[in-house]
Amino acid sequence: MPMHNPPHPGLILREYLGETSITEAARRLGVTRAALSRILNGRAAISADMAVRLSILLGTSSALWAGMQTSYDLWQAEQKTHRNVIPLHSAMA
Repeated sequence: MPMHNPPHPGLILREYLGETSITEAARRLGVTRAALSRILNGRAAISADMAVRLSILLGTSSALWAGMQTSYDLWQAEQKTHRNVIPLHSAMA
């Protein structure tokens, strides 16, 4: 079943943070406010390291964050044309 335009995980992270300020969340994550802000605004991806940090901070699994990022990245990539890719086997084989 095709996935439909998943949100950037930064939008979901905003909900998890609730009333916690970006400054406070960044301090607790051990990252700069700017780095966290880029994620929250959809301008940066959640790395594996950040997924682990978020799991510790929020009591979630790191796979949750990594999976959301992968789903988002795959959907974005699937929207692009890949005309230069030639299949190894014909679909009519």
